[in-house]
Amino acid sequence: MELIESFFENIKLARKQVFWNLTVFPLLSPDRGEPDYLTLEQALERQAVRITELNREGSVPELRLVNSGKNSVLIVEGEELVGAKQNRIVNSTFLIRGKTEVVIPVSCVEQGRWRYESNEFETGKKLMHASLRRSHQEDVKCSLRSGRGYDSDQGRIWQDIAEKSVRMNVSTPTHAMSDMYESYETKLAEYLNHFQLIELQAGAVFAIKGEVLGLECFGCQDTFNRFFDKMVKSYALDALDSIDPENKKSLPPEEVRDFLASIVKSPVETHPSLDLGNTVSIDSRSVSGSGLICDEKIIHLSVFKKQRNTRRNGVGFQRSSSRRSRRIY
Repeated sequence: MELIESFFENIKLARKQVFWNLTVFPLLSPDRGEPDYLTLEQALERQAVRITELNREGSVPELRLVNSGKNSVLIVEGEELVGAKQNRIVNSTFLIRGKTEVVIPVSCVEQGRWRYESNEFETGKKLMHASLRRSHQEDVKCSLRSGRGYDSDQGRIWQDIAEKSVRMNVSTPTHAMSDMYESYETKLAEYLNHFQLIELQAGAVFAIKGEVLGLECFGCQDTFNRFFDKMVKSYALDALDSIDPENKKSLPPEEVRDFLASIVKSPVETHPSLDLGNTVSIDSRSVSGSGLICDEKIIHLSVFKKQRNTRRNGVGFQRSSSRRSRRIY
């Protein structure tokens, strides 16, 4: 896609930042344009958005979002929503215009609770950890391709969180993703303190133990700035799950440039988004990603390097019946 190609033509790779086994390469963009939308966190703080269960009984894969403000609101794939009957994450990146009510597709990240803690959701100020977002993206992309809408593999998500909690020795009574973040809050803060935003930064490439894991970028520098802490922590949680004191492998910039080049060369599919813009799905032998474009601009792009020699784990695999996300008039 020409839009993605032209976007990366203007991106510059800055000097890497390293802490322990996590490496971050800042991506710089000359575009200083201000976003014409609010992030979900901004909108919730201004009480311009309400997110609730679909109805009093609730529906695990769907939530109701009412944007009563005049500004569009950006909700980002993997953003955690906490409260109501159980914590969820958003299945894809969406831009919801003002004065609009929609049903958004979500996934559960708290298997052991199905009771009300609040009537409305708040932002958990977290993103689903990067390695799970990689597989989650693949599942949503397959669902879109087959016409099932933005469905996820709920069984895979629950299994990943359960296995990661065991590996990281985290006791989580309701099997909540947030418990892992809270248990490692001090160590995650150490990672965060060693990575700094720099001028013109609109994204970053993240690597663990010298291997590229993924890329996160936004069309506006301001938006990336607002998500920077969440992005770093989502990769740092995986870094903490894979520490190997004997592995000090360095990542040369050439490998990062090759990764960026592979993104540009990859086939792209587009699908109508939930409201504004289009969802883009990137897929090749080496990379897989997803993002949102609107008015011929990239709003958000998240791309992961594919794992080598992996196979799909069908344990706990569950597919719901077709349920397209829909606008409520």
